[in-house]
Amino acid sequence: MTFRSLVAATLLFAAPAAAQEVKIGIAAEAYPPFASPDASGNWVGWEVELINAVCAAAEMQCVITPVAWDGIIPSLTSGQIDAIMASMSITEERMQTIDFSDKYYNTPTVIVGAKGGDVAPTPEGLAGKIIGVQASTIHAAYVEKYFAGTAAEIKIYQTQDEANSDLAAGRIDATQADSIAMDAFLASETGMACCETKGAVADDPVILGLGVGAGIRKGEDELREKINAGIAAIIADGTYDKITAGYFSSSIYGG
Repeated sequence: MTFRSLVAATLLFAAPAAAQEVKIGIAAEAYPPFASPDASGNWVGWEVELINAVCAAAEMQCVITPVAWDGIIPSLTSGQIDAIMASMSITEERMQTIDFSDKYYNTPTVIVGAKGGDVAPTPEGLAGKIIGVQASTIHAAYVEKYFAGTAAEIKIYQTQDEANSDLAAGRIDATQADSIAMDAFLASETGMACCETKGAVADDPVILGLGVGAGIRKGEDELREKINAGIAAIIADGTYDKITAGYFSSSIYGG
């Protein structure tokens, strides 16, 4: 081996390996203000900025990967993505299949109905009403458990936007969803004209969970700890609050 080839081989052997690409799954359905595509098709929103900040703090090379919500956990367990950061609540049912990072936000669950309508966030307050809810969510599970016995009908939608549209059009009487996500709808021209928050539902940690965390395949402890470290770092250095202030008027980290 010549001196030149020996040096080249030594440098090649000593070169650091490229950072492993981590595919972060988000819901392909728009969910403003957390994640939605802009006019150019780029994903923007609070959760998108948070993902980028967590990955930078954890020194991970991340690629945001949209996946249909109802197939996002199977996409994780089959290895098509490496983690889920899509406003997924940490629940006992999901923890039977996947693990979670520490929480990165936690907000109340609310009922929204027509302005002036006789709707309340209780079984009695929704008696005889048509309730719309997004499929495969904690809200769908909650509505089925607490309101199915008194509601006239529970309508299932593939996206929350579809439920909101039907609420505005008067085709349903109420919808249940995350308070922050519904704030964005209620701040829109359509939402301001038609609807209002009727209050938060009674908490049920088994269904509604313990906040939102990153979903991780079972056994991927190293990745979970990297994401936990990233979350802790951006909270400690103020990045979390800076990102949040660009979207919300108060903290959404929760208790």
